[in-house]
Amino acid sequence: MPIRILPEPGPTRLLTFITMVMSLGQGLWMALSAIYAVTVVGMSPGELGIALGITAVLVLVSSIPLGHLADRAGPRTVQLWSFLALAPLTAALVAAQGFWSYLIVTSVQGLAYRAGNNARKAMIAANVPRKERVHVMAYIRAAVNATLAVGACLAGLVLVWDERAGYQGAVLFTAVCFLITGLLTLKERPVPPAPATPGAAFSVLRDTPFLAFTVLDGALATHALLLDLVLPLWVVHHTDAPRWTSAALLLLNTVLVVALQTRAARGVDGPRSASFASLQGAGCVAAACLLFALTDGAEAVAAGVLLGVGALLHALGEIRQAAGSWTIVFDLAPDHAQGQYQGTYKMGQDIGKMFAPAVLAWLIIGHGAVGWVVLAVAYAVLGAAVPAVVAHGARKAAAAAPAKDAATV
Repeated sequence: MPIRILPEPGPTRLLTFITMVMSLGQGLWMALSAIYAVTVVGMSPGELGIALGITAVLVLVSSIPLGHLADRAGPRTVQLWSFLALAPLTAALVAAQGFWSYLIVTSVQGLAYRAGNNARKAMIAANVPRKERVHVMAYIRAAVNATLAVGACLAGLVLVWDERAGYQGAVLFTAVCFLITGLLTLKERPVPPAPATPGAAFSVLRDTPFLAFTVLDGALATHALLLDLVLPLWVVHHTDAPRWTSAALLLLNTVLVVALQTRAARGVDGPRSASFASLQGAGCVAAACLLFALTDGAEAVAAGVLLGVGALLHALGEIRQAAGSWTIVFDLAPDHAQGQYQGTYKMGQDIGKMFAPAVLAWLIIGHGAVGWVVLAVAYAVLGAAVPAVVAHGARKAAAAAPAKDAATV
């Protein structure tokens, strides 16, 4: 059966196609951004780290307010202007020289991207029936991985050319992708702003079960860094597998996500099934960690086989846990606050990614196989906690719905 990248014609296909255009530029820029900052802008690696850290903190603290903006101004309006603003902001990097100009541009760029991303999820919530959202998100994620891979391949060509004009051309190409994304947003159905509700503006901060899920999911989502950060170092320092093995594992992960994400979303149709999907995903990742532990000191063939099977389990866990997370966030968020709930969910992932690199490197590279076992136990425990937290959140959301309906009568 051929792999379907785009869903059937209609609003869902447009949602998917717009995201593909955006991610094509993102795939190109992600692979080149650090090299561009150092070789073209003229920053030192230390200055780049500081700039990225400052930008990450600004985006983190602004995530909920930017999500609230999507609710109050209307998600299509925020998405439109965010991506239209990203076009000149990205193009401005061509003129950036040194630390301060790069920091100013990338900070504003990061805020605009987060605003657009929050609005994008709110657009899906508004335009897609509840029962179809996880299926649509699965299509989008598969399509995004495919176009990210294409963007990364284009980045490879730029790196082979290794000329200033090529790097600047890649920046402008990314800017054009953002511009097209913004213009295509005009073809989507307008979504009216959600009316203000009584009480605190950021109601998500009072939703304890959702905040608890955000923490659990943010910690679970750190498994995405295993293939990008930990395994390349592990392969070199702890196994006899060839150095290119880590790149092959990343390619395998991309292919599996594109091929299997829509299938992995089947049967996930509510908070209960979604919470158990997250549990299953965490279990697969935990099992992958145990297989990775067995490669400590292994010779090339055995290490290659174990790493390959572990990567397969990791990919299955990743796509199953992702399908569960999408459904949980969409279903626990009230319709009038989808933007701020999506922003809070993303903030949890951001916090996890801020601390995970140092923790994972210390745990795995510093402690070897024991570190992998500890990590496996941690992921299993986190996954096991999700169903109870989500069940509590679902009961709270169900109890709040009648009260809200009564207040509007």
